[in-house]
Amino acid sequence: MSAATRKQSSIQRAKTNLFRYRKIGSKYVVTNDHGAYVFLDEAELTLLLNGRVKPGTPLAEDLTAKGFLVTDADIERIAADYDRRVSFLYRGPVLHILVVTLRCNEVCRYCHASRASLEQTETDMTVPTAEKVVDMALSAPSDTLTIEFQGGEPMVNWEVVTHIVEHGLARAKDLGKRVMFSLVSNLSLMDEDRLKWLLEHKVQISTSLDGPQDLHDHFRKIAGGSAYEHTVRWMRRINEAYRERGMDPDLYHVEALATITADHLKRPRDLVDEYVKQGCRAIFLRPLDPFGFAKHQTERLAYTGRDFLAFYREAFDYILDLNRRGTEILERLAAIFLTKILTPDDPNYMDIRSPCGAGIGQIAYNYDGNIFTCDEGRMVHQMGDEAFLIGRVDTNSLQEVVTHDTVKALAMASCLDSIPGCAECAYKPYCGTCPVYNYTEQGNIFPQNPTNDRCAIYMGVQDHLFRYLMDGDPQVLDIFRRWVEVKERPEYLHDHRSL
Repeated sequence: MSAATRKQSSIQRAKTNLFRYRKIGSKYVVTNDHGAYVFLDEAELTLLLNGRVKPGTPLAEDLTAKGFLVTDADIERIAADYDRRVSFLYRGPVLHILVVTLRCNEVCRYCHASRASLEQTETDMTVPTAEKVVDMALSAPSDTLTIEFQGGEPMVNWEVVTHIVEHGLARAKDLGKRVMFSLVSNLSLMDEDRLKWLLEHKVQISTSLDGPQDLHDHFRKIAGGSAYEHTVRWMRRINEAYRERGMDPDLYHVEALATITADHLKRPRDLVDEYVKQGCRAIFLRPLDPFGFAKHQTERLAYTGRDFLAFYREAFDYILDLNRRGTEILERLAAIFLTKILTPDDPNYMDIRSPCGAGIGQIAYNYDGNIFTCDEGRMVHQMGDEAFLIGRVDTNSLQEVVTHDTVKALAMASCLDSIPGCAECAYKPYCGTCPVYNYTEQGNIFPQNPTNDRCAIYMGVQDHLFRYLMDGDPQVLDIFRRWVEVKERPEYLHDHRSL
């Protein structure tokens, strides 16, 4: 049998793989479980639906190459693609969030963490508790872990932060693991000595920047001054310190997050311009979380999914326009989805994966040693609800924590294959749901998608991205490819695997 005959015979034996579709403009985006997609017109989709794609045609070739039509020879390749896409399931908890204090010197109207006043020292993590937390985190099966300091304001409990890093480095060396430390801070307590220590110990620094000074200071108050001025002054100084050490400014700079409130919705360009002004290479346009103090100020802060999408589309289009004109800044929510759409990998963003990361990808440790499925679950606890409490560092092992019944329930509730509305959605291969958000907003860890704003937002964002992908503008596609390029940042990583 000739090669051409074998190829023709293989196409004729092809079977139709599971797929989903959604109309975007005049065409349909069609996807399958291992993340491939194709744009079809109505006639082409009808052929696929009816199993009448003619063998040997360009359409058949394309559908076979992307796994919509499957031959015996394709099964191992498609299985390997799917296995790679869900490889995060084999790693265990890789993100360990440590709330070293609830105390904070800023008062934020939308605070998710239910901060404590500076006098409430009882909300500080102690050294013995900190060591137990680090030992539990480093007992996770993955050889690469991230320990993230949250609060409150972590630098209020500076001595414990430094002890955790030093103890963590010693334990990682003993265990032959890679570990990265990340500090999330408002930067108002930073000084040159602390900055030097953080740089020497390769601690990544992140902060909050809510836009121009009037917006930032409207939501974040600090005694005796401007929260904005503290933040941007230290952002500039830290970035300068990276350059002084010869570190690539494209890779090493202060990461910033914005909390989008109703006040931001009419000022998308002002927000983006502020990030560009401060030298940021990325901006994360994420909707407001309904936890902590923000939950009690919903009427003043919140908005509908429709409102957020209108804001998002305007901001996103402006970001693209800036990139076209030579100003490189990426939007992180889009980059998360695009990584799933354009590459065979999943970026392992815990809230947007199936199942979500609660307990199996991330763990949050409160100052008192209580353990939660995630930081959102800890925030719900601070609101008086223990639904997501899964153990204590002084009484439970990591295995007991990750096999807790609540962790199992959240994994089931965030596995999109079993959720009505998600299982049939064309964006199922790229999406995810947060059971804690669903529980807080809808009273059920399973999303009620017809009225779920987070679902509407994620669907709307992906609609917007697929419209651009369908248009096929080479300049936009090049921008998207840059956004999904993985760039290692070894200056943040302590690698003890070869020791």
